[in-house]
Amino acid sequence: MGTKYQHRNEIEEQYKWNLLDLYKEESEWEQDFQKVDQLGQSIVKFKGKLAQTSQALLECLALDEQASLILEKVYVYAALNKDEDTRNSKYQGLTDRASSLSVKSSGATSFIVPEILTIPNETLERFYQEEPKLQFYKKYLDRILRKKEHILSAEQEEILAQTGEMASAPRTIFGMIDNADMQYGTIVVDGKEIKLTKGSYFELLENPDQKVRQEAFKTFYKSYIGQKNTIGATLNASIKKDVFFARIRKYPSALEASLFGDNISVDVYNNLIATARANLAPMYEYIQLRKEMLGVDELHMYDLFTPLVGEAKMNIPYEEAYATMKKGLAPLGEEYRALLEEAHQNRWIDVYETEGKRSGAYAWGAYGTHPYVLLNHQDNLNSMFTLAHEVGHMLHSALSDANQPYLYAQYTIFVAEVASTVNEALLMQHLLKNTTDKKVKMYLITYFLDQFRTTFFRQTQFAEFEKVTHEMVERGDSLTVDSLSEVYLDLNKAYYGDGIIHDEEIAYEWSRIPHFYNAFYVYKYATGFAAAIALSKAILEEGQPAVERYLEFLKSGGSDYSLELLKKAGVDMTTPKPIEDALKVFAEYVQELKKLHQEE
Repeated sequence: MGTKYQHRNEIEEQYKWNLLDLYKEESEWEQDFQKVDQLGQSIVKFKGKLAQTSQALLECLALDEQASLILEKVYVYAALNKDEDTRNSKYQGLTDRASSLSVKSSGATSFIVPEILTIPNETLERFYQEEPKLQFYKKYLDRILRKKEHILSAEQEEILAQTGEMASAPRTIFGMIDNADMQYGTIVVDGKEIKLTKGSYFELLENPDQKVRQEAFKTFYKSYIGQKNTIGATLNASIKKDVFFARIRKYPSALEASLFGDNISVDVYNNLIATARANLAPMYEYIQLRKEMLGVDELHMYDLFTPLVGEAKMNIPYEEAYATMKKGLAPLGEEYRALLEEAHQNRWIDVYETEGKRSGAYAWGAYGTHPYVLLNHQDNLNSMFTLAHEVGHMLHSALSDANQPYLYAQYTIFVAEVASTVNEALLMQHLLKNTTDKKVKMYLITYFLDQFRTTFFRQTQFAEFEKVTHEMVERGDSLTVDSLSEVYLDLNKAYYGDGIIHDEEIAYEWSRIPHFYNAFYVYKYATGFAAAIALSKAILEEGQPAVERYLEFLKSGGSDYSLELLKKAGVDMTTPKPIEDALKVFAEYVQELKKLHQEE
């Protein structure tokens, strides 16, 4: 466990983030709040005028950028203060006000993109000649103009906008079924009746008794199977909605419509699936090894989360965790090390759990000041990896903000997990290299292998399920509970192989995955993870040239499309190589764990 505190005032200042770096006085926050409102009123005056003169377009874009930058700071300050203690009514109020301001600001600027899309290309080219300062916004405008062929007439767009609530209905309905209505029943463990919840279910899957795991699994899935027809109809409606919008907007497929915003080629998506499929042998070997290490006659789907090694006694206080992380990230060089030191010394991180503090962990901030990290640190291995993960996000933002103008600093979701996972991979390598305790080493390797299995293989399986089911609807095939279950079970057999029993309940796993209502999203977890593992491998093997490419990637923010940024870092996600490189690392760890197990 970690150092326990009840109230924030018990914690030393050095372990609390310093939000005065955002605003020294709350009167300054209030002034900025009013300024955003005034800028919104100035922006509205340009409505209907953007296509008329280069000066009007330039002034409107500059005001919009300024308003957005200030609004971000206003919102972040209020929300970070609220997260220190979510019961604090003062900061609840400031956050509510900031949210309302954001909605109001969006309304004031909503005309900008539609008007830009009406400007003929030749007019824009003339504007660039007339007003050289507009060149700065060219990349931003080009990204908007990419959507031109998929934008409908003003009347049609208005009708589509009004379908928003209907379009979100499948997701809303599934959320109500899954979070509000679903009852999972109870099971008896060691003579005690335990109520099944999502949280207790995953804890029970870690129980050392296979019979307990089996009962939890079967009881849990019974609830979803009881609702299979309703959930099947809900998912069917969600997929049909995706196909409808893709067709209306003249995309060749729902998949291409989804990838368009990030300018990602369908080849990247297909390549991920094809490369994972071609390299499943190490996964099958890991499944076999898991069976041996658990000492079970049959390995079932409910045995995948059971720890293979008893948790090694690793008490890691925060200061030790930070020092160890710095050593692990030393290959990233002096510039990165200096930022790690600055974050530690200047209180960018809020460390300990207290009553009322928001749970979990995140990295967040506002352009023009440094980013912040919220933790709820416990003195264990998991918290040290969480620290490395969130610091990865934080320093990605810090380097991007320091090297890019506001308009091009924000990186996309597609690359967001790369920096955090590179940090975890480098820390893992450092710990393995400096660990002599065989049990600790085995524990670390199983931690990594399970992370790889769930983040790469599982998310790729989900991505393939989404692709297959959308293509079925696009062909005119019917999606029924039986066809959804058949597709899912076939994929499960392909990804896990013959070394595991594919329990009949697993065919219905599709019925409990919320991500399927935000289609073609989960592949980003797998590609980001694979890219990060490939990059960390290059950093350790190549040294300085790979480090320089990687730091350049971190500094690039959103200045180019995600695929191009990764290419500059040395990772081309349109080819199988980075995924193959990552899978080689997985295979090497499987062999190392196998060797350590045989030595026992």
